[in-house]
Amino acid sequence: MTDYDYDLFVVGAGSGGVRAANMAANQGARVAIAEVRHFGGTCVNLGCVPKKLLVYASQFKDDFAAAAGFGWTLDNASFDWPSLIANKDREVERLQAVYQKHLQQSRVTVFNGKAQLLDAHTVAVAGEQCTAKRILLATGGWPFVPDIAGKQHVVTSNDMFSLDKLPERILIVGGGYIAVEFASILNGLGVDTTVCQRGEKLLEGFDEDIRDYLAAAMSRQGIKILFNCDVLAIEANGTAFSVSLADGNTVITDLVMYATGRTPNSRGFGLEQLGVALDDNGAIIVDAHYQTNLPSIYALGDVTDRVNLTPVAIAEGEALAQRLYSERAQPVDYDNIPTAVFCQPNIASVGLTEAEAREKYPDIDIFKTEFKPIKNTLSGRDENTMMKMIVECGSNRVIGLHMIGADAPEIIQGMAVAMRAGATKAIFDSTIGIHPTSAEEFVTMTRKIP
Repeated sequence: MTDYDYDLFVVGAGSGGVRAANMAANQGARVAIAEVRHFGGTCVNLGCVPKKLLVYASQFKDDFAAAAGFGWTLDNASFDWPSLIANKDREVERLQAVYQKHLQQSRVTVFNGKAQLLDAHTVAVAGEQCTAKRILLATGGWPFVPDIAGKQHVVTSNDMFSLDKLPERILIVGGGYIAVEFASILNGLGVDTTVCQRGEKLLEGFDEDIRDYLAAAMSRQGIKILFNCDVLAIEANGTAFSVSLADGNTVITDLVMYATGRTPNSRGFGLEQLGVALDDNGAIIVDAHYQTNLPSIYALGDVTDRVNLTPVAIAEGEALAQRLYSERAQPVDYDNIPTAVFCQPNIASVGLTEAEAREKYPDIDIFKTEFKPIKNTLSGRDENTMMKMIVECGSNRVIGLHMIGADAPEIIQGMAVAMRAGATKAIFDSTIGIHPTSAEEFVTMTRKIP
C-alpha cells in the first residue's frame, strides 16, 4: 500500500507525542494523534505541573514561620486542601486546552480514544480505522505497585492530585524522587509522614553526599524514614490501615501511597500481536533513531524506559520529526542532562556523581561547600545549602555539579549550559559572582576534598 490516510499517526498526546506531531505537521506531513485520557500526558495532568504547584503550597508554612524574623506578623493563617485542588484543576485544564490549540493550529487530526494497532500501517481508534505510513508510540509510563496482600488499598501518585481530603497520617512506600517529593509536600501541609524505603538510602543514582544530606534534612523536618524496610501486607482497620512490615513491626496509617517506580505503558495497543520487540519490563525497544524492529513503527519517551524526563521526551519528539520530515536533523545529546528533585530542600544535579567520576577517570578533584543561606540567618530556619563540584584533573573540565538547597533547580539549569560548553574549573573561578546569592558559591569554590 502506498496511499495512506496519514504520513504519521501518533499514539499518545503527552509532551513527546505532541511535539513530534506538531513539528511533523508544520513540515507539511499529514498527521493524526490519538489520546485516551488527557492532553499533555503525565507531566501536565498527573506529574510535573500539578506536583510543582503542590510543592509551592507546601512551602508556605515555613515561609510564614520565617516571616517573623523579617518583622512580619501573620495571624490566623489556615490552609484549605479543596481550594488548592480546585485551583490546580483550573490550571491543568488551561494547559490541556493549550495543547489542543497547538495541535489544531498545526492542522493535526485529533482522535479521542485508545488506539489499537491492527498491522504495521493500520490503527483502529474511536470506531474508525486509519492507515499511516509511520506510527509513533509515545504512551508514557504508569505507576507500578508490586503484588502484595492488600494491594487494593493503596494509592499512587496518580491519585494524590484528586484526594477529597488530606489524611492525618500517611505511609509512603519507596525512596525515589516521587516518594521524597510527596513526603515533603505532605509533611509541609501538616500530614504525619513516614517513608518506607527498601534500601539503605534514598534517591538511588544520585551523588552519595546528596543522598545522605537529604535523609538528614527530612528527618529534621519531622519526616520518619524507615530504611531497609519491606511491606508484607496491608489490611483495612476501620477507617485506617494496618501495614505489616518484614521486621515484624506494624504501622497504623490513614493512607498508604506506593511510589515504587513506573513501568512503560506499552500493553493493550496490539504491539505483541504485531511482533514489536519489548524488553522484560515492557519497554519498547528502539534503535538510535527511535525505530522499532518493525520499520514503520517508532517509539520515544518513557515507553522506551531510557531517560524518563519530560524535556527528554520533547527533545526526542523534535529530533524524530526533524529527521523524518526536514533536512535539519539534529540527534538528541544524552550527555549532561540536568535533573531536579522538588523535595525540601530542593535537589538538582548535572553530570557525573563522584562514584561515576572515580570509575571513569584516573584523577579527579572534589570541591564542596556547605553554608547557611542569608535568608536563614534571620528566619531561624535550621537548613543549610550544600554544593559539590567534580573536576577532571587532566583537562580541568567540570564534569559534575550537585546542589541541595533553596532554588537548586534554577541554579543548576544555568550551570548545565556551562558544563555542556566544556567549561573548566578555571573558567568557573574567573567568573565574577552575583553577591549575595547562593549561586555565587559555584564560582568561588576553593575547598578541595581529599
